[in-house]
Amino acid sequence: MISLQRRRRFWPILLFAAICMAGLFLLHTCHIQNEDLSFLSSIEIPDWIDIQLITLGSDARKGRPLDSLNHIVIHYVGNPGTTAQQNRNYFNNPDTVVSAHFVIGLEGEIIQCVPLSEQAVASNQANCDSISIEVCHPDEDGMFTDKTYQSLIRLCAWLCQQCRLDEEALIRHYDVTGKACPIYYVNHPEAWEQLKNDVATYLAEL
Repeated sequence: MISLQRRRRFWPILLFAAICMAGLFLLHTCHIQNEDLSFLSSIEIPDWIDIQLITLGSDARKGRPLDSLNHIVIHYVGNPGTTAQQNRNYFNNPDTVVSAHFVIGLEGEIIQCVPLSEQAVASNQANCDSISIEVCHPDEDGMFTDKTYQSLIRLCAWLCQQCRLDEEALIRHYDVTGKACPIYYVNHPEAWEQLKNDVATYLAEL
């Protein structure tokens, strides 16, 4: 058993260690909060992306800036067989409280709904440091069509290039909250790894 005298000797050391750890935490927090993301506003959106920003000031687009940018989160839409346009319009409904930066449709069409510099409402606690992509799919199993998949690869590679990320920045909604989204890539983790590899290959060719 440690004597009272020895305990008293340890207290200054423990206090010093606690102060150092708190300082490092605050330094890290300040770094995140002050990260310069001004370049996001100047990124030129290519013509293969249809810009249809949803209304600013709604619950789905509050205009909050990203705190940092660490991830690209992949989702699948809740209604099989719906189009990118239908999902974009749903985000723009005054009563809707969710959104995504991009929606990819069954024919590979891509619609941008939220500016890159703002938070979307899609990924729970990761909203503040991620770009979100909702992906349409034809069936309950959540598997994407080939056209959809190719557009997803292209979009993710372009985002990685523009936003100073790589394929390891790609995560599933499942990785944030445990929700089975996108369900096909939760049920088939090997397909998820292949998707990241395909993004890396495409990125290397840009």
